[in-house]
Amino acid sequence: MTKNIYIIRHCKAEGQAPDAPLTEEGFIQAKELAEFLSDLKVDRVISSHFLRAIQTIKPFAENKDIDIEVDSRLAERVLSSTFLTDWMEKLEATFNDTDLKFEGGESSNEAAKRIVEVIDEIVVSGTEDTVIVSHGGIISLLLNYYDKSFGFEQWMSIRNPDVYHLRVTETGANFNRLLKD
Repeated sequence: MTKNIYIIRHCKAEGQAPDAPLTEEGFIQAKELAEFLSDLKVDRVISSHFLRAIQTIKPFAENKDIDIEVDSRLAERVLSSTFLTDWMEKLEATFNDTDLKFEGGESSNEAAKRIVEVIDEIVVSGTEDTVIVSHGGIISLLLNYYDKSFGFEQWMSIRNPDVYHLRVTETGANFNRLLKD
């Protein structure tokens, strides 16, 4: 059993709200991303319900004639429901204390659990090659699940868009970044 899961961070967007669309540049990136991914064999596409994630993968899905499945577990991690002026320091703290939680937010462990559930379901499904589209914060927690050295500094290096290939076999899992600088 080998499962190939392509983890995509959405293209550049106009904001952080769930209904924030891609920017003009983001739509161009989405077309370029579809071209970059065009040679991949893909059985399924699963996206966060955020508009920017769906718009990111739409050109690829249309080219491959694959329906986009929407899964709210791929939504971005909520750090807090209140405005935090020092949000960057607080976010970094959640990488060091994965149970740390701020008002109205999720701990790193809680958020990671959501996206890991999606991956676990993909692994036991009948499909071999799946694309998921999500957000930088939750993707970093997923990658940290498979490699504990992937932390705050690595989160800061995830781009819009970005693509990682997660390969899962009977003996384990590993990932690598596909988009190069």
